[in-house]
Amino acid sequence: MLAVQDLEIRVGARLLMADVSFRVDKGDKVGLVGRNGAGKTTMTRALAGEGQPTGGTITRTGEIGYLPQDPRAGDPEQLARTRILDARGLGSIVLELQQAGVEMGSDEPAVAEKAMARYSRLTDRFQSLGGYSAEAEAAAIASNLNLPDRILGQPLSTLSGGQRRRIELARILFSDAETMILDEPTNHLDADSVVWLREFLKAYQGGFIVISHDVALVEETVNRVFYLDGNRQVIDIYNMGWKHYLRQREADAERRKKERANVEKKATALQLQAARFGAKASKAASAHQMVARAERMLSGLDEVRAVERVAKLRFPDPAPVGKTPLQAHNLSKSYGSLEIFTSVDLAIDRGSRVVILGLNGAGKTTLLRILAGVDDPDTGVLEPGRGLRIGYYAQEHETLDTRRSVLENMMSSSDAITEREARSVLGSFLFVGDDVQKPAGVLSGGEKTRLSLATLVVSKANLLLLDEPTNNLDPASREEILGALAAYSGSVVLVSHDEGAVEALNPERVLIMPDGVEDLWTKDYAELIALA
Repeated sequence: MLAVQDLEIRVGARLLMADVSFRVDKGDKVGLVGRNGAGKTTMTRALAGEGQPTGGTITRTGEIGYLPQDPRAGDPEQLARTRILDARGLGSIVLELQQAGVEMGSDEPAVAEKAMARYSRLTDRFQSLGGYSAEAEAAAIASNLNLPDRILGQPLSTLSGGQRRRIELARILFSDAETMILDEPTNHLDADSVVWLREFLKAYQGGFIVISHDVALVEETVNRVFYLDGNRQVIDIYNMGWKHYLRQREADAERRKKERANVEKKATALQLQAARFGAKASKAASAHQMVARAERMLSGLDEVRAVERVAKLRFPDPAPVGKTPLQAHNLSKSYGSLEIFTSVDLAIDRGSRVVILGLNGAGKTTLLRILAGVDDPDTGVLEPGRGLRIGYYAQEHETLDTRRSVLENMMSSSDAITEREARSVLGSFLFVGDDVQKPAGVLSGGEKTRLSLATLVVSKANLLLLDEPTNNLDPASREEILGALAAYSGSVVLVSHDEGAVEALNPERVLIMPDGVEDLWTKDYAELIALA
């Protein structure tokens, strides 16, 4: 299904991996793990045929279903339901059947007769592809991913990034692909949908590779683990489940450490002996052989896994601002005939902390985009306070210019920053050397998250609008975010499914969408975070 031989991938001059070989066959359920920036997303893009390796071969057999972190596939004007059904060639047929049905009622006999013949042919094709049972299966998958009929009946262009991602996930799960490659599939899913997805993957008969920071999903679904070690440019393959992998990885690391200590001890003894022999002309040849042998011993060692670096995050010291940085009055937003929310009022005081809760599709991201000035409300006004400086973190990283480099994005985030200062901040977010010249468009989801957060650090923002800031991050980087949230002294409005992020924020108020009901925060609301 997927066969990889001697794979090598580089990004610019940086070697991500080399001499990587493996197979993924039917029933292989692979968890691909490794720290942010190790190359997981880059490798999966190459496996899916959306990126080219610099060496080696990738052989694909059968259909591949690929869910990237930031999907933008499909005709923007296509209906969401059609996008899902077209995974088996059904969506376009359904639309053609509807059109033929209309034309069958034509007053012109020739038009009606032609439409009847076309309707008959389309019906045969529809039934041969599974027909109504397949349509019901797609509807069930969509429902379990919290995609109701009102969403399925909308054009893709009207959907939020999270909704688009769930549409693409539904499409892949419906496609009957023999191999799936899923990059953070639980992003934008509520708790019930995550549980359903776990059960779906456990029962899936094909093979899949999944990247996920959802430990429960990986723990319950995978039977193989590929660990991508960014320090050694290799993949360690563990043909076992998650719990056994964790124990084995620790054992492997300890074994490497002991082996290296033993060999270094022997090599040091040889080098000392060589130094003593080197003083005597008669022993010079032996001394040379001892040095060469010591060098061979050291070069043949597996490197001990280096301590992996973590992005050091500290949100900016806020610029001076008035008592109420931002007020919103009577905000409403609709897309076509679909009403998202109406009559939302919000006052954000200096240093206040607000969390926005609501089910997927309730308008949380839409409201944040309006507060950030990215979108305009249909009704209502925003009143910025004196000295307001907004720092907006968008969950789909829309604030990044994907055509510009990492460094250029950083430089454009602040009028006062020098290139040296920008490079220094980027270094603390693990962008070093040639990494800063990479186009933002080729970054993984975790790298885009780090870059977006880095731009906030130099912004001097006194109001942070954060939309799912912990998505795509490994546990250590997530802990940095939580610490930065807890320490920030400015105002924060947060949208998050991450209970830890809300706990770190320690909010004073909660805004419930789509009704715009505001209340004081209590621990009773904490139970709604994952469900929302």
